[in-house]
Amino acid sequence: MLAKRKLLVAAVAAGAVALGSTGSALAQKKYDTGASDTEIKVGNIMPYSGPASAYGVIGKTEQAYFNKINAEGGINGRKINFISYDDGYSPPKAVEQARKLVESDEVLLIFNPLGTPSNTAIQKYMNAKKVPQLFVATGATKWDEPKEFPWTMGWQPSYQSEARIYAKYLLKTKPDAKIAVLYQNDDFGKDYLKGLKDGLGAKTSMIAAEEGYETSEPTIDGHIVKLKASGADVFISITTPKFAAQAIKKLAEMNWTPLHIVSNVSTSIGSVIKPAGFENSQGILSANYGKDAADSQWDNDPGMRKFLDFLAKYYPEANKLDASVVYGYGVAQTMVKVLQMCGDDLTRENVMKRAASLKNFAPDTILPGITINTSPTDFAPIKQLQMERFKGEKWELFGDIISSELSN
Repeated sequence: MLAKRKLLVAAVAAGAVALGSTGSALAQKKYDTGASDTEIKVGNIMPYSGPASAYGVIGKTEQAYFNKINAEGGINGRKINFISYDDGYSPPKAVEQARKLVESDEVLLIFNPLGTPSNTAIQKYMNAKKVPQLFVATGATKWDEPKEFPWTMGWQPSYQSEARIYAKYLLKTKPDAKIAVLYQNDDFGKDYLKGLKDGLGAKTSMIAAEEGYETSEPTIDGHIVKLKASGADVFISITTPKFAAQAIKKLAEMNWTPLHIVSNVSTSIGSVIKPAGFENSQGILSANYGKDAADSQWDNDPGMRKFLDFLAKYYPEANKLDASVVYGYGVAQTMVKVLQMCGDDLTRENVMKRAASLKNFAPDTILPGITINTSPTDFAPIKQLQMERFKGEKWELFGDIISSELSN
């Protein structure tokens, strides 16, 4: 009888162990809507049409990069199903596409949706639904508000930070400047303008004129004529690619030669400088955090070799000179890093947790000395830039890496 009881106790104990191990094995894999043993659904919203369509190559680059990852076995054995929709740079359309991705396609997250107006339009919805709005393709400062919007995170340096760097540069090198500002009349443009004024501080009177334009305008020529009339000797172009190229051409046509600074989002040689004319673009200044494929200094750089090999195999029709292609690669690589860090816990909460724990991560296409760092209280992954000047047919970096964490 005693022997039977011992056997019974042993059997129960063994069963408990078996159940426990099975339970822990199951516990290791956690999924929310959009993730399974075989796939990870990643949503995206991009302006493939409309006034900001030059950015459409970002979505195409990301698709190509995810194709590469899938061809190499995926993320921990799971394939990325990248679902990308066009919003035409229209906020109402962005809302419609976000709802479709979340409610119909049932994606795990929306990655790198482009544009300040579009992301502003979907931010409250994404946070109410508790779906990651991750690595948004806009430098608005409001993507770094983890307390108020814990499901939204930026990627590139903020517009205000970038503009403060320009202000700092002008105060140091041209303290008596008269500045004319052309800005896109939306959250994107106003964010830059605020950063510029914050950076100038007590010297905001250096701004002699400012002109806002609407993305629906076919041309910004009239605004440029007004700005020239102010007598300014510095022109700051807070514009998206189409209008940045127009401004460069118009300045040349009018023979107006102020010190010209263009926002980082419009430094692409392929979609801005080349269409505007190399001869018209000499001496333009900007700031950057990514490598330029046109710059021979990166010819033997291991990261750029990987980037160029990727283009040759997965996106051969891409223009390697287009900064948006370099951008798309870097941000997609960051997304893959986060998903790899998630392991088998592919819940939306864990995706945000891992995105908020990046330490000294450097995508292949980022400038040496710049790294990505985040924390639960820091949703601004890239905070460093380097000044650059357009010369010949390429951008030339100069000066030191500057931290954009400047005091206002």
